Amino acid sequence: TEVRCQEKTRGGLRYEVILSEPEVKANPPKKAASPKNNMSVQDIEEKLKAAEERRQQLESNKIAALAAKMQKIEEASRKKDEQTSQFISATRDALEQKMENHTEKREAYITDLKTKLKDHIENVEKTRLSIEQQTDEVRSAIEEKLKTASVQRDENIKKMLERLKEHEEQVQKVRTSNTLKFQQLEAAVQEKLEQAQTRRSQIEQEQKEKLRNYNSRPLEIKQSAVSTQEVRKTEVSTQLETKLTIAEQKREQEIQRKLEAAKKHNEHLMEVKQTIESTEENRKTEKVTKIESKLSTAEQNREKEMQRKLETIKKNVRIS
Repeated sequence: TEVRCQEKTRGGLRYEVILSEPEVKANPPKKAASPKNNMSVQDIEEKLKAAEERRQQLESNKIAALAAKMQKIEEASRKKDEQTSQFISATRDALEQKMENHTEKREAYITDLKTKLKDHIENVEKTRLSIEQQTDEVRSAIEEKLKTASVQRDENIKKMLERLKEHEEQVQKVRTSNTLKFQQLEAAVQEKLEQAQTRRSQIEQEQKEKLRNYNSRPLEIKQSAVSTQEVRKTEVSTQLETKLTIAEQKREQEIQRKLEAAKKHNEHLMEVKQTIESTEENRKTEKVTKIESKLSTAEQNREKEMQRKLETIKKNVRIS
């Protein structure tokens, strides 16, 4: 009997369930027993004899195969020895050829390197000579410039001294002119004082004459006239004295101002001279130091290059 039904799981999978009776497995058929051999002694001896013959045949075959194999091995070893001897001779010839080529190349390389080193030394010597020539030219140019600068400096100093001298002469002229003016002013003031004195004396004489002529006038008029004359005299003298003192003060101030200006100008000239000398010295020292540093660096580079070339030559000689 067989019952089939279909069921479906929640996930949507469908399968069949078959209910049937269990099947009985059949046993495999047994082989038939082989009949027993009934062998005689003669058959056994024949079989043993045949087995012995087969064994001897196998041994003879093995010996023949081994002999053939040994012959092949000897032939292969002989060929190998011949090949090795040929290879050794060929490699010896090639190595000798390579050594000869290497020695020739090494000698050619050494000669080429020597020529290059010689050319390099010649170029270095030429550059050194050119650098020395350039340094000499630069040194001569610097010396020439320094000479021209010193000449120009001396000329400028001379010009400045001449200007200072002219200025001093101008100051002296101004001073003399001021003294002359002061003397003229004093003379004019003295002349005015003398004129005032003469005028006063004339006025006094006139007043005296008037007083003599007019004795009838009262004494008060005479006293007032005398007092007015004295007041005028004192006023004129005070005015002249004040003018003279003011003129003297102005003259002294002007002379002091001129002297201070001349002193400042002289100090400025000395400072300019010192600065010019210091700048010239600094420029000269800086140029000399620069030239010396360039020469030292060029000499060091040349020595390093020669040392490097000598080391390469020594290495090549050691390798050879």
